[in-house]
Amino acid sequence: MPEKARPYFQRLRELKGQCEKILGAPLPHLSMGMSGDFEVAIEEGATMVRLGTALFGPRSKAKPRALGD
Repeated sequence: MPEKARPYFQRLRELKGQCEKILGAPLPHLSMGMSGDFEVAIEEGATMVRLGTALFGPRSKAKPRALGD
């Protein structure tokens, strides 16, 4: 379902452009996207993505800890 994120990535790219215009300076990075949608994020202008699950696999479920542990 990465395509569902595309409109949000597009809007973030637009907001970055607006901020650059207001500031009068470039913002070199646009961080968006994770393992499940990084291709779409890159297509929409991401310069930084989070790929933890793609690299290391899913997280194991943490065991609940008692208070004070």
